[in-house]
Amino acid sequence: MKNVKVLLRENVDPLGKIGEVVRVRPGYARNYLIPRRLAADATPENVRLMERRRVRFEAEEKEREAEITARMEALGKITLSVVEKADATGSLYGSVGAATIARLLARAGVPTDEKDVRLEEPIKSVGTHEVPIHVYGEHYAGIQIVVEAEAG
Repeated sequence: MKNVKVLLRENVDPLGKIGEVVRVRPGYARNYLIPRRLAADATPENVRLMERRRVRFEAEEKEREAEITARMEALGKITLSVVEKADATGSLYGSVGAATIARLLARAGVPTDEKDVRLEEPIKSVGTHEVPIHVYGEHYAGIQIVVEAEAG
């Protein structure tokens, strides 16, 4: 059986981006792409309509990328400080977790969900720690957390 041409209505990995005409197996188009509204028949009318939508989508995507870049740059400049009880070796009696970091970010004027703070494990020692913050999709920004021992 030969492949059929379909017009992608959405970005489909690894086929292509919105507005592209691609060749796929008839069953894949009929059973997966078209019912899920990921693709349509590649008629001249559909191609013309999709071109307008693609231009609008690319403008929105460019705007979103600018917002993501601005947020990543803003987060990258942040250094937060927290004072916790610690022993003489610098080990904390408790720990600094995602909830604490999200609260510190909110106080610094950068509201962030706790789920976006990507700690592999809670911080349990005094010092400077790099903490990744999920921004959007595959984009992450690193913030600095300075953990100091409580005096006394």
